[in-house]
Amino acid sequence: MKIIPYLFFDGNCESAMNFYKYALSAEIIYLQRYKDTPMEVDEKQKEKIVHGALKVADNQIYFSDVYEYDEATKGKNIALNLNFDSEEEQTAAFKKLSEEAHVEMNLQDTFWGSRFGSLVDKFGVRWLLNFEKK
Repeated sequence: MKIIPYLFFDGNCESAMNFYKYALSAEIIYLQRYKDTPMEVDEKQKEKIVHGALKVADNQIYFSDVYEYDEATKGKNIALNLNFDSEEEQTAAFKKLSEEAHVEMNLQDTFWGSRFGSLVDKFGVRWLLNFEKK
């Protein structure tokens, strides 16, 4: 399993990615806009970033513009993304982390080819659990 920080922004994600690219001598390795997904979005959201990845040395940081801007509260705009090697590991971790938690999305197959779920645990930490299907 890999743990990847996931940062959320209220519309300035692309600027943030470019700043961190510059500041950390990093490389943008993935960038997808809302318009490039099967999601229905309004005109002002289409050019925003649904998912981006920055490679920093041997690490990655994920980025996104949240669809509902009030979710990207400064100081609270981070989640820990867990990339699992198997569905079994993902299911076990989701079950344990979801005890007394607020489940945002149950584990399910997604349009980006992964099995994904998200929750805020009983301590207020936001977790994104991802298993990339082959």
